[in-house]
Amino acid sequence: MTENQAYAPNTAEEEVATLCSDLIRIDTSNRGDHSGPGERKAAEHVAALLDEAGLEARVYESHPGRASVVARVTGEDQSRPALLIHGHLDVVPADPGDWAVHPFSGEVKDGQVWGRGAVDMKDMDAMILAVIRQRLREGRRPPRDLVFLADEEAGGVWGARYLADSHPEEFEGVTEAIGEVGGFSATVGGQRLYLLQTAEKGMAWLRLSVRGPAGHGSVKAPRNVVTELAETVARIGRHEWPLRLTPAAEAFLEAAADTLGIPGADVRQVLEKLGPLARMIGATVANTSNPTVLNAGYKVNVIPGLATADVDCRFVPGYGDELLAEIDGLLGPGVQREFIHHDIAVETDFDGPLCSAMTGALLAADPSAKVVPYCLSGGTDAKSFSTLGIRCFGFAPLRLPAELDFFGMFHGVDERVPVDALKFGVRVLDDFLDRC
Repeated sequence: MTENQAYAPNTAEEEVATLCSDLIRIDTSNRGDHSGPGERKAAEHVAALLDEAGLEARVYESHPGRASVVARVTGEDQSRPALLIHGHLDVVPADPGDWAVHPFSGEVKDGQVWGRGAVDMKDMDAMILAVIRQRLREGRRPPRDLVFLADEEAGGVWGARYLADSHPEEFEGVTEAIGEVGGFSATVGGQRLYLLQTAEKGMAWLRLSVRGPAGHGSVKAPRNVVTELAETVARIGRHEWPLRLTPAAEAFLEAAADTLGIPGADVRQVLEKLGPLARMIGATVANTSNPTVLNAGYKVNVIPGLATADVDCRFVPGYGDELLAEIDGLLGPGVQREFIHHDIAVETDFDGPLCSAMTGALLAADPSAKVVPYCLSGGTDAKSFSTLGIRCFGFAPLRLPAELDFFGMFHGVDERVPVDALKFGVRVLDDFLDRC
C-alpha cells in the first residue's frame, strides 16, 4: 500500500496477508542502538490503518525515529477491566544475500508471506489490525475495552518500558494482556498441540571484561587478557546447567509425553523425540549462557590491555540468583562482569476466564487439537507490562504445517508464514474477542 492509498473494505481474512506484506516492506531493523530506520514510519502506517477504520490512534516517540502506536477500542461493558493486545514493529536485521527472496519484499510465494518479521512479529500485528478493522467496519464492539499497542521490543527500553514509565494512563484499567509467541500449533506424535505461553525466562545480558598490561606481541607476557578472557568464555559456554522446571514447562512435558507414549514424562526422552521443537523446549527447562560477542586488540603484534565478551544469559523463573552465582563461580580471577540488560522472568497460572477464552477459541477452530501451557525461552514486552500488575500471556494463534520449523524462523533466514495460518489466526482472534 502506498501512502494515502486505502484498503478495499475486505474481510479480515481477505486482507490479513496484504497487511502483513505491507508491514514487512517497511524496514524497521533494530540493531540495538539508534542507527536503524526506527519504527516511526511503521507506527504512522498502523495509525493510518486504524484511522481509516474510524479509530483514533496516538503515536509516541521515545527517541527520534523510535515510535509506538496506541489505540483504545471501547467495549460493551466499560465497568469491566480492559484487555491489552500488544505487538512490536521492529525486527532484527537481515542480509538480503542470504535469503531466497528479499527480506523486505513481503513477497507472497508458495502460499506463504516471506520476509523479516513474518513470524516475529508482523504476522500478529497484521492479524490484530485485520480483526480490529473488520469489527470497527461492522460496528461490533468487544465485551470490554481493548488497548492495542505496537512498539519496539529489543528489551523494550524504547517501547513497552518507555510507555509503562512515561504514559501509564494508556493502560488505565488493564488487568490482562496477550502478545507474541503463543497459541501456535506444534505437531507432536501426530497430535496438534497449541502452545499457550504462560511463562518466559528472565534476561541477564552480561559484559565480561579483563584488564592487564599491554605489550609487544613478540615478548612472552606474564599476563594476557585475551587468554584469560577466552578461558572464562569457554567455561561459561560449555557449562551444563541443571534442570529447573516451571509449572508451565512441566505441563507441556507431561502433555508431550502422553502424546508420544513416554511414561513418567522423562525430560530427556521427550526432548529426543520432539524434533526441531526440542531446541526451544530444551532451552526452557534450564538456565542458559551463550557467549555471543568478543572484542580485544587492534594489531597483531600488540598484546591488548583490555578484552571484553558479551554473554546472553537467560534464567528460568525463580532461578535468576542461582544463574548469577554460578556465572560468578566460572569467572577467572581477573574477570569482571556488568549488566548490559537485566530483566525479570514472568510466570502466571494456566487458569481463569481468559485462559478459557483462548482455549475455547482455538478448539472451536481445531476441535481435535489440545491446548497446553509452555514457558518461552526468549523475552517479550510482557516483562514491562507485568510491572504494572498486568497478567500476561503469549497468544498469537497460528495453525502451522507439521513440517514447518517455526522456531527456526525466529531471527532466521527465509522467515515466512503460511497465508492459511494467518487466516486461521484471524478467525481465532475474532472468536476470542467475543469470548474474553
